[in-house]
Amino acid sequence: MTMTDRDVLAGLAVTRLTPALGAEVRGVSLATATEELAVAVRALLTEHLVLFFPDQHLDLAQHVAFGRFFGPLEQHPHLKNAYLDHPEVFELAASKGGIADEWHTDLTFLQQPSVMSILNMVRCADAGGDTLWTSLEAAYDGLSPALQELCEGLSALHDATAHGRPEASALHPVVRVHPLTGRKSLYVNEHFTRRLVELTHAESDMLLGYLTRWVTNPRFSVRHHWTQGTIAMWDNRCTQHCVVNDFGGERIIQRVTIMGDTVEGLGPRWAPHTARRGALTYHDHQLKAALRERSRAAQAER
Repeated sequence: MTMTDRDVLAGLAVTRLTPALGAEVRGVSLATATEELAVAVRALLTEHLVLFFPDQHLDLAQHVAFGRFFGPLEQHPHLKNAYLDHPEVFELAASKGGIADEWHTDLTFLQQPSVMSILNMVRCADAGGDTLWTSLEAAYDGLSPALQELCEGLSALHDATAHGRPEASALHPVVRVHPLTGRKSLYVNEHFTRRLVELTHAESDMLLGYLTRWVTNPRFSVRHHWTQGTIAMWDNRCTQHCVVNDFGGERIIQRVTIMGDTVEGLGPRWAPHTARRGALTYHDHQLKAALRERSRAAQAER
């Protein structure tokens, strides 16, 4: 970090929210962001994993411009915007079913899930509608060494069944290594992760259920109460989030999403487990299809 970057950081009021993750940032206008500010914000995000900027009230052009400092932007591959027509902004409205009330990391069914998201709270509920984030790094660190070692040797199948698109799938390591920090994260979520590849369906059901509950432990989490005009941004490589669906009335968010990178891990330690015969073959059908697609993709790259 240059001296200019340090000067930018020195001008910000940064309040850490929990030991695991989260910081509130004041003393800055994102509407007039510069490259120097973006570098400083990226450093804060690497440290805190999720950032909240109250009282920003960005218009659409300002929101998009700020997002572009961090990389190319992408729309949602499956879901349609509630009201807005914009190729780089994803919009959710509660009145149109847009309440993301299941724990998830964004778009993990893609081969390259998004790197980060920047959310503008356009309209928030009068009461309720908080969002929780959890640190997948803290969740990994909290496992016993024995379970850490097992998870490092596993991979998982993720798909978009939640969007009515079960054929959209990807295989990712259960333990992801952050490309900037080298820190390890427990990279599974209840919304998109379907099974652990190297285990039987029954074994996967038991362990995956435990892991997806484990990451939501309150000591790994931060809870944010929204005010209109707040900007939140999070590192999608090492966090999950979930909306508390306890509110009435409308709630509208607009989000820009920075395009993804490859999920890196230590690599699976065992071969995929798919049943050859018997009733369990039904449970392995999707995994077999995903493995065939991965094999075809690998051959096409040669």
